[in-house]
Amino acid sequence: MIYCVEDDLSIRELMLYTLRASGFEAVGFGDGESLFDALNQAHPKIILLDIMLPGMDGIEILKRIRQNPVTARIPVIMASARGTEYDKVLGLDLGADDYLAKPYGMMEMVSRIRAVLRRSTAGTTAASLRLGGLSLDVAAHTVTVDGIRISLTLKEFELLRLFLSAPGQVFSREQLLEQVWGTDYVGESRTVDVHIATLRTKLGTAGDYIRTVRGVGYRMEENA
Repeated sequence: MIYCVEDDLSIRELMLYTLRASGFEAVGFGDGESLFDALNQAHPKIILLDIMLPGMDGIEILKRIRQNPVTARIPVIMASARGTEYDKVLGLDLGADDYLAKPYGMMEMVSRIRAVLRRSTAGTTAASLRLGGLSLDVAAHTVTVDGIRISLTLKEFELLRLFLSAPGQVFSREQLLEQVWGTDYVGESRTVDVHIATLRTKLGTAGDYIRTVRGVGYRMEENA
């Protein structure tokens, strides 16, 4: 099931028609209140969320989704007619899985949805990952530093999981964009730097495990 939150009725109906024709089940909503009413009943595989909405805007809706442990792991693709870098960075920093700039083609929308669904359903071999005092529980989707729970966005969690799965390995910004944001992501490598900076800050002393490799990218290791 896919939830589409779009206040323009004609656009919403076109989205729903395209998704259903592509083999998906889809339901549309015109505002945040109706979305949250539906989320109280059932969870979708993914949410398509417009930023410009009446009442509660898409950014506030995304914050509420990510702050609630029950809905925090639902993939979200943001959409906005403004298409500015600020909107993209803000949405991604808050935990959006991808971003569509209006006007976008319906086939592009379907392609982005399939890419995000592939990433969100990809299996992980290890149930938990550790490095020094840092621990990541894949199944529970939790991170602790010296036993203290740390709250991360979905992208920060995925970055950390990737680093911990291959300690000592250097990842270029392009590799991180591809493996965490997906091959369909179109954006600046600066997005990686922004997420790394916030991740380091949230991890506190364990943030020092993420090391910058000048001219290449980043790696994670406990000792210099």
